[in-house]
Amino acid sequence: MNYPNKLFSILSIFALLGCGGGSSDAPEPTPTPPTPTVTAPSVVSTSPTNNATDIAVGTVNVTVTYDKDIIQSSDASLQPTVTGGSLSGTTSVSGKNLTFSVNCPDYEKKVTINIPKGLIGVTGALADAYTFSFTTVKKPESPTANISASPVVASTDAAKKLYTYFRDQYGQKAISSVMADVNWNNTNAEKVNALTGKYPAMNCYDFIHIYVPKQGSNGWIDYTDITPVKQWADAGGIVQLMWHFNVPLSETTEIKTNGEGVTCSPDQTTFKATNVLTKGSWENKWFYQEMEKVVSVILKLQDAGIAATWRPFHEAAGNATAMQQANWTKAWFWWGYDGAETYKKLWIAMFDYFKQKGVKNLIWIWTTQNYNGNSSQYNQDTDWYPGDNYVDMVARDLYGSTAAKNSQEFNEIQTSYSNKMVVLGECGKGDSGEQGRMSDCWNAGAKWGHFMVWYERGQGSTDTMCSDAWWNDAMSNPNVITRDQVKY
Repeated sequence: MNYPNKLFSILSIFALLGCGGGSSDAPEPTPTPPTPTVTAPSVVSTSPTNNATDIAVGTVNVTVTYDKDIIQSSDASLQPTVTGGSLSGTTSVSGKNLTFSVNCPDYEKKVTINIPKGLIGVTGALADAYTFSFTTVKKPESPTANISASPVVASTDAAKKLYTYFRDQYGQKAISSVMADVNWNNTNAEKVNALTGKYPAMNCYDFIHIYVPKQGSNGWIDYTDITPVKQWADAGGIVQLMWHFNVPLSETTEIKTNGEGVTCSPDQTTFKATNVLTKGSWENKWFYQEMEKVVSVILKLQDAGIAATWRPFHEAAGNATAMQQANWTKAWFWWGYDGAETYKKLWIAMFDYFKQKGVKNLIWIWTTQNYNGNSSQYNQDTDWYPGDNYVDMVARDLYGSTAAKNSQEFNEIQTSYSNKMVVLGECGKGDSGEQGRMSDCWNAGAKWGHFMVWYERGQGSTDTMCSDAWWNDAMSNPNVITRDQVKY
């Protein structure tokens, strides 16, 4: 290599070094970060779930849950679309949830909901469209579908019309009633009217004092005078009848005109239910002579064109169905004290005797204990049921029971006796407090065919076992029938 070329090479090397390519003092270039990818939100669940069945008709609240917090488009034209129903109200977003309501008026209807693309998203990405569906419940059978169109024995025109009226209202409305303060009068119904401006649809009369030797003596009730009952019926009211069937303390006890000497309690009498159907026994004689008194009054009502519900031998099982037996697990009335088989024989004996005597105006109601409300400690009392051929309605007596408890009892009884109307035989304040209000009970699903409030517990102006507030709620409830609404 000659000198000029050698010099050129050396200068070229210095020139390259001067460009900084190898200098440790030069700053590193800052790389340009890649543009981040925004992932659109996706659906993780829905309520109702996709392909759900048995969704109740009416307003259905819908929630669509995404996998991240979402925002909603401000474009008001973007809304969920619904087939088989209609959007109800507006959509809203909270966190990961999109919520809205859908009106689903039809039974057994497939409802399909489409969330359009663009309605939901996050900054930089829109959620894809999403479609899901559910089906509403089958149309329920009428609550009277399995209930006989005719009463078991009643055959007067008035009785058949009354039974049909009860059946037509069943599951739609509850028929109101109040106890007649034991006496043969309408006093408590008047008190309810004074408070609420409306009379109960029914008034319940008890034959509890019919044992008095001379009717009407010493100021006692004269049951042979049906005037109070006729006045009630003539005013459009429905008549209820029941019987606390009193018996003598013993065979030799003198029944006084002031009412002393009788009881319903088995631990206060030597009267034995097992002897009632033994001819020649003193129990047999008393049983039939007292029934004859009652029959004579009922026939008077029948001749006057009055039909009635009839609830004898109520609460028969008492505590006898307790799983753990003790000295207190007994029936609290004599008619149930000797067990289920004897009890059923008594019921059928009364039924047959009334029929034999020509009584055709009664709708027969049997009262179940139904676990005493506690299925963990009590067995069902179905063994005490007289049979479908002897019963028109099944009742339950509840005191101080919440709306939820009423619903539990009603549903248990209706399940056990699906071919009978289920009614609230007695109700009122109990040891646990006020009886659940009828509006709450009805909304909870306790669709009693009728209810009857017991008397005399000093509750408010009515002096019944329910407060003024309870009565005002009941008598203003659109699902409760008052006397002015009775038409049959």
